[in-house]
Amino acid sequence: MRTLLFLAFISLIITSCQAPKELEYRDVRKMELKQLGFNQSAVNFELVYFNPNKFGLDLKKVESDVYIDNIYLGKFQLDTLMHIPKNAEFVLPSTINIDMQNLMKNAAQLMFKKEVLVRAKGNVKIGKGRIFKTLPFTYESRQQVNLFK
Repeated sequence: MRTLLFLAFISLIITSCQAPKELEYRDVRKMELKQLGFNQSAVNFELVYFNPNKFGLDLKKVESDVYIDNIYLGKFQLDTLMHIPKNAEFVLPSTINIDMQNLMKNAAQLMFKKEVLVRAKGNVKIGKGRIFKTLPFTYESRQQVNLFK
């Protein structure tokens, strides 16, 4: 009986410590220019994600480099502890610092495109309670762009 109880306890621990499923990207909204400069500009926006896990998570830090058609756009950073609810959409307030000199050098080739490849590569620090793990991530998506509507 004790062996059966012990095995049930171990299986409960193993299933409750399963690796979290990847968060699902849904949308970008509320883009606004926070700071405009010759060397660097900052854009605020909200990223909408969905947590498909049956448990909540804590997001502690995000750092990534953002590229548009393999042209470096800037650095995305988030350094705030945020609780992510289980099985729910959530909004991630975000800021990207844009390298304006690099963007201006490549603006002509991006200006007339109808679709661009947006890529982000970086690390996210995520966990539950006081246990956090840094995980690498890569995001790629084709986005419609129409500057001349």
